[in-house]
Amino acid sequence: MKKNVFKNIIMLYGYSIAKILIPFATVPYLTRVMSTDCYGVVLYVKNIGTYLQLIVDFGFMLSGTKDIVMVRENRDEVGEVTGDILLARLILAALAFAGLCAVTFTLPILRGYEVYTLVSFLPIFCTIFLFDYVFRGLERMQVITSRFLIMRGLAAVLTYVFVHGDQDMMWIQILDIVGGVAAVALVMMELKKLGLRIRIRSLERAWRKLKESALYFLSNMATTAFNVLNTLLVGIYQAPSDVAYWSVCLSMVSAIQSFYSPITDGVYPDMVRTKNINQIKQMLKVFMPLVAAGCVFCWLVADYALQILGGGKYVGAAYLFRAMIPILFFSFPAMLFGWPTIGALGKTVQITATTVFSAGFQIVGLLVLGLSGHFTLLNLAFLRCTTELVLLLTRLAFTWRYRNEFVRAEVPPFRLRRRHERTDD
Repeated sequence: MKKNVFKNIIMLYGYSIAKILIPFATVPYLTRVMSTDCYGVVLYVKNIGTYLQLIVDFGFMLSGTKDIVMVRENRDEVGEVTGDILLARLILAALAFAGLCAVTFTLPILRGYEVYTLVSFLPIFCTIFLFDYVFRGLERMQVITSRFLIMRGLAAVLTYVFVHGDQDMMWIQILDIVGGVAAVALVMMELKKLGLRIRIRSLERAWRKLKESALYFLSNMATTAFNVLNTLLVGIYQAPSDVAYWSVCLSMVSAIQSFYSPITDGVYPDMVRTKNINQIKQMLKVFMPLVAAGCVFCWLVADYALQILGGGKYVGAAYLFRAMIPILFFSFPAMLFGWPTIGALGKTVQITATTVFSAGFQIVGLLVLGLSGHFTLLNLAFLRCTTELVLLLTRLAFTWRYRNEFVRAEVPPFRLRRRHERTDD
């Protein structure tokens, strides 16, 4: 069992690293061979796709995994649960595509790129048949990692072959479709090896799955509102080149934030077991100086980082990346006081509430900027920093509210375990 858990962890870490590295393998190339206006449209459509993917997923990555775990010993029931979720996601896909059609023929930035935008839905549709929640529930994480490497890796490699300028932008979507179909073929072979037969039962059962997963969807949508909604509005109020500048800077911030997750994920299981608030305090003492030093380093190398990632035409956006650096400072403690702290007490509703409240704050701020005529990239960066601070403060407030439910052990958990081990011996 321990060997299997270790294997799953390694596979998921490989998956996380691949999610960071593969996109960055093509960004420096695309920013150089494509104009900022054209690449801005590419990034804008990709951000629309992020919202559509959220709708199609609808939180099933969490709720579906839980459902599969509950019935994993019975392959027939696994197939039935998978079928119910599959039907639910097909319904969501139809709604998402209808929304995409409305957006495509409404937003000025997409004028002249209608076919490109509509075709972008096909890779999203392919993800319905990847069944990640099934493989998570069955603890076969290697399938998730390998299919992602095929899906994204194949598209990334072929990008260098087929994309050489603005005139080749459609190849970006075609290559994503090719990668998606290849990944689906791999998944279908794995399902056959498992002897898993997917069975769609009824619309009523699919509706029930949608209702069960709604809370997870709400939390995911609220979290995504921080970044994706900002980019969508940049495309409405600013030029396509500004979308490119904003997206490249935001991708750098997101890449750095991704290195926080292993730290917060690592302390979460032990916090669930011990609920020792001193662990959180210790994590802050150790890592916040490193986070602060990292922020200073990012400030100093902003110009060089943008030169490497996007080329000379993106160096002018260094001011924007520097304005986003407070996000990096606030987001680590915001993550730490989330699931590892409040979540360790089982306060799922409260965690969701902090995310939804912060998203609401962000949306109100966006409305104020838009209606007042002050929607600029710099003001948007300041708003995004303030939203991250609001998220941190609301989670700190809940931590203080439930402070009496934590354990305040004087001895660090690892030392306690050693003492018990000596006693047992």
